[in-house]
Amino acid sequence: MAILRFRIYWEDDDSIYRDVAIRHTQSFFDLHSSILKAFEFDNKHKATFYRSNDNWLRGREISLEKYTDHTYKVDPLIMAEVAMGSEIKDPNQKFIYVYDFNKFWTFKVELIQVEKEENKKLTYPACIRTEGIAPSQYGTKGLVDSRLAEVEEKYDLNPMMEGFSEEDEEGNVTSSGDEDGGADTEEEF
Repeated sequence: MAILRFRIYWEDDDSIYRDVAIRHTQSFFDLHSSILKAFEFDNKHKATFYRSNDNWLRGREISLEKYTDHTYKVDPLIMAEVAMGSEIKDPNQKFIYVYDFNKFWTFKVELIQVEKEENKKLTYPACIRTEGIAPSQYGTKGLVDSRLAEVEEKYDLNPMMEGFSEEDEEGNVTSSGDEDGGADTEEEF
């Protein structure tokens, strides 16, 4: 059974991506669900894939459902009914994935590898690589994330730490390790 490995880039920053492996017999709905899980998004909004080319132009639509408030040139294919393998036309097949038609979260989906054997340790579809902090769907996840707190603790840059200096009101530099300027200290030789 063929395993398709896709790289899903967040459109606004190509350094943020997820690699997802999926069986060629699984549906676009399975890929849709795995993208949401990989980027930590909920499953509450409309979504669609577009077939694409090397220039990232939008082609035939593969939608979560047929939306009545959307105008189609051609009726969309439905994600749950379309197998991944049926839409792979070339070895670097591309799709555009749009989630939440109010915020228009857009992702570039690119086939990067086809494997003949599946990994028995994985449950497909599976996110097998994560690069960068995912964008926050509803707010400021990246600014109050626990990983940021760890970085702040690791690189605690308190200005009064030893080795730093400070200027007084006249512009004289005093070392934080030597608060009184060293005038009254006795030195041993």
